[in-house]
Amino acid sequence: MPNMIYGTAWKKEETARLVELAISSGFKAIDTACQPKHYREDLVGVALTNAFKKGIKRDDLFIQTKFTPISGQDVNNMPYLSSDDILTQLEKSFYTSKKNLNIDFIDSYLIHSPFGPMEDLVKVYRTMEEFVQSGEVGQIGISNCYDFKLLSYLYDIAKVKPKVVQNRFYSESSYDKEIRSFCKQKNITYQSFWSLTANPNLLNSNEIQELSKKYKKTVEQIFYKFLNQIDVTPLNGTKSQTHMLEDLDIRSFSLESFEVDSISNLL
Repeated sequence: MPNMIYGTAWKKEETARLVELAISSGFKAIDTACQPKHYREDLVGVALTNAFKKGIKRDDLFIQTKFTPISGQDVNNMPYLSSDDILTQLEKSFYTSKKNLNIDFIDSYLIHSPFGPMEDLVKVYRTMEEFVQSGEVGQIGISNCYDFKLLSYLYDIAKVKPKVVQNRFYSESSYDKEIRSFCKQKNITYQSFWSLTANPNLLNSNEIQELSKKYKKTVEQIFYKFLNQIDVTPLNGTKSQTHMLEDLDIRSFSLESFEVDSISNLL
């Protein structure tokens, strides 16, 4: 998995253009969801098809999408019927995603958010395990999971262990310190979203401002690099190619361990 993922939420009619721009700028990972309320997964598929026609190889891109339960859907525009049982919802959503994206293999497939009853959540996860075992999916995981006990339970019962937790990175969850520690122990990639939007106080902090001057990098670059160095893979939703190129350039430098600690102390 690359060290940064292009996020496609709320891009609407601009989705195809922006995803193509992200790929041409150097992004190797794309995140989407089968949730028409907030994503145009079909237009991500258009962008992928165009990229492949231009010579980008499928194996060079990491494609991640999600099964969104009814609670996160617009009931007037979703990939399944509200009357469908939970496994039919999953099946319809999964094959809609494959059709939308026009690919046979999904690198990473996530439950968009926990839902109840627990019996249904486990049924969905078990079926997603079968997607991995059948070779249709590379890995599975969960998003918007801030309950450590739930994550730990899911991990313990899993035959195919979750490989991704994707959460909002913000102070209200204490930056998921317990969950991130668990992820590190269990070789689970912790992906962050809202990394910049939810943290203006961190971007404006003296610590990051001073590092920006020292390294001659933007505060966003410093923060993204910090995230990588604490084993966080951030989603990046910028619409600016200048920012795309800048943010991907974080590979060109590293923060000193004491500098990472100085930012960590702010969390």
